[in-house]
Amino acid sequence: MSRRHRAEKREVIPDAKFGDVVVSKFINCLMLDGKKSVAERIVYGAFDEVQLKTGGDPVKLFHDALENVRPHIEVRSRRVGGATYQIPIEVRSDRAQALAFRWLIGVARGRSEYTMTARLSGEVMDAANNRGGSVKKREDTHRMAEANRAFSHYRW
Repeated sequence: MSRRHRAEKREVIPDAKFGDVVVSKFINCLMLDGKKSVAERIVYGAFDEVQLKTGGDPVKLFHDALENVRPHIEVRSRRVGGATYQIPIEVRSDRAQALAFRWLIGVARGRSEYTMTARLSGEVMDAANNRGGSVKKREDTHRMAEANRAFSHYRW
């Protein structure tokens, strides 16, 4: 990491099918070994499954799922006088989005469906309905922050 200045944020090009920057970032996050076409096939296939099962707009459902998974507060370790405290801190919006992506993808990869498109579509629909593993992860993060609220005065 450079000590001189912060790395500048690169502009992300919107995805080809829906023209959405968030979907494009999600595809990039899902991608393994630089295989973007495979990641696009997985995401677009999952969106097609979501549209078949719900009959609604898959991009809107995806944004609802992200909003339900996105954490508002998290704990950070802070060392004070030889002791390490877990201090609750509000999450920046870009980090919250990155955590939501990571949790959605991680939980989807751990699901038991046969293909990744089926796993991802199932997890997106579960997250949009406020259930599933990724929403549980957000709840656990909030619960941990709530439990450590007594140490919030160590925040600086």
